[in-house]
Amino acid sequence: MTRMNWQETAPDGAKALFGIHHYVTKKTNLPEELVHLVFLRVSQINGCAHCIDMHSRDLRKTMSVDKITLVPVWDEVAHLFTDQERAALAWSEEVTRVSETHASDEAYAAAAAAFSPKDLVDLTIAIAAMNAFNRLGAPFRVPVAAVA
Repeated sequence: MTRMNWQETAPDGAKALFGIHHYVTKKTNLPEELVHLVFLRVSQINGCAHCIDMHSRDLRKTMSVDKITLVPVWDEVAHLFTDQERAALAWSEEVTRVSETHASDEAYAAAAAAFSPKDLVDLTIAIAAMNAFNRLGAPFRVPVAAVA
């Protein structure tokens, strides 16, 4: 079943959400590759095909396919990820699964050690924004660019 295009149906809401995306990707000190890595991991957890497809494509511009493939199991191949990437991925999982994790003190401490206070807030905004996009992309079945 084809579902509505949420961006066309609620353009003001889409503009507001994309404003947050613009802030995170263009107005923070967070490395662009790190932001896309976080976007990918959050989207994998939430099962948003469109966002997984898009952020995998974004990462392929700067990151090896081998590393991208192993993002879901990053903690088992920690040597492939920097300390900051590991902290960001752990924090992404904690914040995305906040109803289960309650954003544990351990994950917060690791994230706070890897990021300045401002960068940690910006990272958390990025995680929250991607969770919001996933909660629109998945239910409205936003199409993927991938082809067979």
